[in-house]
Amino acid sequence: MNFTRTKIICTIGPATEKLSALRKLHSNGMNVARINMSHATHKSAKLIIDRIKKINSETKNENGKIGVLLDTQGPEIRTGDTELPLELKVGEEVTLTVRDQVDVETSSIKINYKDLIHSVSQGSKISVDNGLINFKVLSKDEETLLCKVIDGGKLGSKRHVNLPGVRVNLPSLTTKDLEDINFGIKNKVDFIALSFVRNSEDLDKLQAILDKKKSHAKIIAKIENQEGLDNIHDISKASWGVMVARGDLGIETSLTDLPNIQRRIMYACAKWGRRSIVATHLLESMINNPTPTRAEVTDIANAIYEGADAIMLSGETSVGKYPYECVNFLKSIAEKTEKFRTLGYENNFLPNSDWQHIGVAAKNLAESIGADGIIAITRTGKTANYISNSKPHGIPVFTFTENKKTLNQLSLVGSTIPFYLTGLFDHEKTLIKVSKILKNFYKRDNLKFIMVSSIFSEEHSEAIQIINI
Repeated sequence: MNFTRTKIICTIGPATEKLSALRKLHSNGMNVARINMSHATHKSAKLIIDRIKKINSETKNENGKIGVLLDTQGPEIRTGDTELPLELKVGEEVTLTVRDQVDVETSSIKINYKDLIHSVSQGSKISVDNGLINFKVLSKDEETLLCKVIDGGKLGSKRHVNLPGVRVNLPSLTTKDLEDINFGIKNKVDFIALSFVRNSEDLDKLQAILDKKKSHAKIIAKIENQEGLDNIHDISKASWGVMVARGDLGIETSLTDLPNIQRRIMYACAKWGRRSIVATHLLESMINNPTPTRAEVTDIANAIYEGADAIMLSGETSVGKYPYECVNFLKSIAEKTEKFRTLGYENNFLPNSDWQHIGVAAKNLAESIGADGIIAITRTGKTANYISNSKPHGIPVFTFTENKKTLNQLSLVGSTIPFYLTGLFDHEKTLIKVSKILKNFYKRDNLKFIMVSSIFSEEHSEAIQIINI
């Protein structure tokens, strides 16, 4: 059986937005399609969503449905427009300004953040273009900063600006984010990733919007700065899942501490039973090369060792030359690595309800008897999530639901193989249907499963049952 507990998220872009490309990504192992609203328009995003819906309508159960993740841009600070790239040399002094009108003869660099001057102090670091260009603040007045170039290069238009260690005084949900979120709700996306989450209140604002619109989309909190990291446990408790967004994290915090920061976030996800995603630079070299570096393979393996529910590709599949090969490599690395996952992060999970304890018990029982899998019968997906929290070692969780929204959202729940099945309230008939599906899946008889179902718990005293098929 070709099974991995780790899900694969692919960012969709010019290289993969066609229907044929999306089909190929799916057949190679893509579980979730990410639409990055920092680059996508509503028109281009709608085309992708419609194409994924078409694929899902044609997809057989065992291939799994594709979930759609809409990733918000979030509050961004950027440099201004320039006709030609500005060549910045190490050691030279430049002026950064928040003035709307910039005299190009003074070589001033416009920054679109009005509170910039008040936010930084002498000696502060300012990073531009994903940390490729860096400045040190020498002095400031009411509208400008005099800075020294620490790391130089060519500065183009509208480059992203980071202020490491500074709390940015911008709303968690910008006007653009709100427009994009409403677009996502209208088009029934499965997940919404909120950028630059700083505290649980940021998530509460988004959840209030989803509740008002009666949307069942799940919230993914992106951790991208020190404040979000400081509040990681409160954020984890308030979210459905958490993304380790290593791009901005590597700039906003200590780059050399990033592996430890990743582990801190993964620990919090494991402790509170939240879905976890590791993102950024997994296979960065494969944007232009057909094979990954040895370091990239090891990095991916470490994320899997830590129990990540999903690993995410960005430029590799949106603009890269080898998108399908990237997915193949992720799938192959996961297949080989999951057999040796020994860090035991599942032991950090703190069950806080009877059903969460039942999920852990099901995993332990399945491992102790060498079960072929765990059967989860669910409406909302909670039962599958509870079992996934315990991170079964090499044991698939066959999840059956008659809720199509739940079916799509299971695409991001580690260890699950989701199936759509109606008529789940009749225990005996459901067991007959499930048995037929699993025999066909394994192509053999004499199978042993642990069955967990909250639907049947009122009718049957045992919520966990050993089933021989």
